[in-house]
Amino acid sequence: MQRKYNLTHFILTSVVVLGLTLLMVCVDAQARIAFVSDRDENWEIYVMDTDGNNQQRLTNNRKNDWDPSWSPDGTCIVFISQRDGNFEIYVMDTEAGNERNLTKNLNDDRDPSWSPDGERIVFASDRDKKVKNSVSLYEIYVMDTEAGNERNLTKNLNDDRYPSWSPDGERIVFSSRRDGHFRSKFGITSEIYVMDADGQNQQRLTNNRRYDRYPSWSPDGKRITFASDRRGDLGNFEIYVMDADGQNQQRLTNNPFSDRDPSWSPDGKHITFTSYRDHNKGEIYVMDADGNNQRNLTNNPHNDSNPAWYNPAFAVTLDPVMGSSQTGKILMIWGGLKQINR
Repeated sequence: MQRKYNLTHFILTSVVVLGLTLLMVCVDAQARIAFVSDRDENWEIYVMDTDGNNQQRLTNNRKNDWDPSWSPDGTCIVFISQRDGNFEIYVMDTEAGNERNLTKNLNDDRDPSWSPDGERIVFASDRDKKVKNSVSLYEIYVMDTEAGNERNLTKNLNDDRYPSWSPDGERIVFSSRRDGHFRSKFGITSEIYVMDADGQNQQRLTNNRRYDRYPSWSPDGKRITFASDRRGDLGNFEIYVMDADGQNQQRLTNNPFSDRDPSWSPDGKHITFTSYRDHNKGEIYVMDADGNNQRNLTNNPHNDSNPAWYNPAFAVTLDPVMGSSQTGKILMIWGGLKQINR
């Protein structure tokens, strides 16, 4: 009797392992990088495999679409579009399209980033109509993905841009220009800041005489990558990384043209970014998280920019579990299948 049970258990376990392996292969095949390109005369949202293959256009209109950010489950992409005359935040299904407007105001909304729980979108907006030296100034807002409920988080007299969520959804990193920063001939320089998800406890992480922008939080929450022009000509950005508290700032790229828009792979081992090193036009590059093995993914004669990485990053645990259940981040089917680094 015991032998029969062990044989049955072995067969069930083997089926589970095979099924989960096939599921993992299927999930891995869905790994994508979203980006924007002007290869079809205006800026549109595209996706491609993480090795640069299978580049496909998702949007198709006569106005510019920018700034893609994946929903945590990979079924939707939030982005900005100029199709209404000003930049508004839109969302679309990655398979069926169904593009729809989330914000509706007469000013510009930019830089959307989806929260890890899928319930909120943080973004930058100049809807408070602050203008300094004929330049619109932005603040960081957050809204619910379904009900709207848009609210200002930073309430800063100068400029806040490029928000990015921490992986636990508790904090937001962003770039800010504020009084007390160094002033260049182009105005107040920008630094990297962090705050709680409700806008409280705003803290400065970087302090230099140039511009720090485009922060992105690592999947493990321990590091932040960003772009800075502190080591080259003004406006020549390089990719940097630092600890989440601002310590140990290190440069990862070094070339005569700008590198910007860094985005982490879900396992934290790679960073994709925009580089202008190829004839001073934008291409999507990827590198190891330590800066090694930098390589071009798009290889397109037009401009590509704004990469955003998505990969479900599932891992298998072989402890058998009787029954099955599925929640937003954990799937169990006769074994533990757990999503990590999301």
